[in-house]
Amino acid sequence: MNLKVGLLVGREWSFPPKFIEEVARRNQGVEVEYVKLGGTQMNEPVPYRVIIDRISHEVPYYRSYLKNAVLQGVHVVNNPFMWTADDKFFGASLACKLGVAHPKTIVLPNKDYIPGIKHDESLRNLIYPLDWNGIVSHIGLPCVLKDAHGGGWKNVDICHSVEELIRCYNKSGLMTMVVQEFIQWDYFVRCICLGRDVVQPIRYDPRERKYHVDPDYPTPALRKRIIEDTLKLCRGLGYDMNSLEWAVKDDVPYAIDFMNPAPDMDIYSLTPHYFEWAVNAMADMAIRLAKQPASQLKEMRWNQLF
Repeated sequence: MNLKVGLLVGREWSFPPKFIEEVARRNQGVEVEYVKLGGTQMNEPVPYRVIIDRISHEVPYYRSYLKNAVLQGVHVVNNPFMWTADDKFFGASLACKLGVAHPKTIVLPNKDYIPGIKHDESLRNLIYPLDWNGIVSHIGLPCVLKDAHGGGWKNVDICHSVEELIRCYNKSGLMTMVVQEFIQWDYFVRCICLGRDVVQPIRYDPRERKYHVDPDYPTPALRKRIIEDTLKLCRGLGYDMNSLEWAVKDDVPYAIDFMNPAPDMDIYSLTPHYFEWAVNAMADMAIRLAKQPASQLKEMRWNQLF
């Protein structure tokens, strides 16, 4: 009987069937199938060795199912507990701890709150008003204001003055925002990291939102450092699947975004060249994890209870 890998997906159409086909083609005693769910009992057994999660960040029920799967000994890509806890400010602090260059970053109190919050009673720990001049003095101008939990270039503003920063912040509503140093890059690289050991640096232009096939980009020395720093971050975060963005200024790669645990793997986005790489590397990882289980219970302190 084949070992089973479950696949949770959203609207993407090119990667899932190609991935399923590639794992089957290898004939390694592993098969991939779409997970089918319609309500989950507590402590329900899960029939998979591995689950590849590409969509639970948009479907909360899936995240609950995946946490139970971890409890049953399944290796979930990516760990739903870390994914739930992750945010851009924590990532900034982690990068610094790991010795990875990162833009100066400040996390801000929310602009707005749910109706039950009374500003004069519930928020007595907050200093008000914010010291915007002090924030800008530390970060510099221009600066980037973005959602601490967001992705896909949504809710991102480049601000060139204190007034513009305040104006954009005032539109942020219930989101928790970070303000970040803007790196005027010489090179821009997006990496896909799989299995915490395989890295593919890709030339990427954020102005075009486009990948370019250029195996020699940027330089051997920069590629080496970017790969090493990418592995530091993914191993520190415990992510088996992630994409990371690097803005290179004066030969220093700054990690500007690395909270993308369901990276875009569409053939038209990645280009056929990198799409084929992603399919093959994902198949390698899925087969390895199915054959050599690495229970994520060991990553949780509460595993000592069982």
